[in-house]
Amino acid sequence: MRKPRMMSLCLSLLLALGIVFTGSGEAASAEKQTLTAAYAKSAPKGLDDPVWNSAKAETVPFEGKEEFAGKKASVATRALYTDDSIYFLFKWKDATHSVTKGAWSYDGQNWSHQKGDEDRISLLFEINRIDKFSTKGCAIVCHVPKGAPNAKEGKFGTSSETEKGDLWHWKAARSDPAGFADDTWLTKIGEKEGGRKNDKGKGGDARNETADKAKPKYMIAPGKQLGKEGILIANETVEITDYTVFKAGDTLTYRMPVVPDGSRADIKAVSRYADGEWTVMLFRKLDTGNDDDVAFNPRRSYDFAMALFDDSSDEDSYDSEVIRLNFKR
Repeated sequence: MRKPRMMSLCLSLLLALGIVFTGSGEAASAEKQTLTAAYAKSAPKGLDDPVWNSAKAETVPFEGKEEFAGKKASVATRALYTDDSIYFLFKWKDATHSVTKGAWSYDGQNWSHQKGDEDRISLLFEINRIDKFSTKGCAIVCHVPKGAPNAKEGKFGTSSETEKGDLWHWKAARSDPAGFADDTWLTKIGEKEGGRKNDKGKGGDARNETADKAKPKYMIAPGKQLGKEGILIANETVEITDYTVFKAGDTLTYRMPVVPDGSRADIKAVSRYADGEWTVMLFRKLDTGNDDDVAFNPRRSYDFAMALFDDSSDEDSYDSEVIRLNFKR
């Protein structure tokens, strides 16, 4: 009876980190869903480019976990590739447009954080094969201490430094307004920390708060513009010197996206929220030349899986089964 519980805890841990692990180069099972990337001579020019019609849309089912246990979701997924790049298009229903992520609100006297998180979708591929993943699944990369009441107390990582994973993490509030998905990778688990690491370069997000955490520290710099959704980009700010310019009802971003560079800037993002639906396009080079990214070869197939977040914290998500990515001319 302990093995099924361990598997459940392992999956919960993966979701707690905003990911579901995937493997590439493994033998495909009969039940494994496939996604075929269609070849395109030129890159799609946006979310509605007719070239997307050349790629078959696969409806990928998701199962809810923790807060969403017993609920289901689905994401219509397409893939295209050109001679040098790969493109994914995702569409899913979401009744709430969530980009708050604890934004600041001013009542005329004090600043406080608004309630609300953000919507997200993540994918994980292997960079190097994870030993025994095809037979033991998440038990290989999931480490939950005995007696732990929940997956938050565990760690996530590989067993050796040669085993590596590539995580793509699109965040509606913390990455998308800057035009990117966050790019991180998975390595050997440490004694005091998990194996999830940032790709080389700067990126992620910065907290907009004073040293005492009582109010925001930054505002939009003169001559600069706010990002999508009215979100403050960390690179476009100036320190606040006069708080009297704010009036009751004003809001400011708390988790400010940082425009990434280096390998962390590999995954570009374009999105739209309309009529209760997210449409998100993620794209990057087939081979970035960076050792913290998976290198796609159209002559091969790759396994991946996804996690979906609906205005929710890391442990509350929906996850997909492993999907096989194929390439077709």
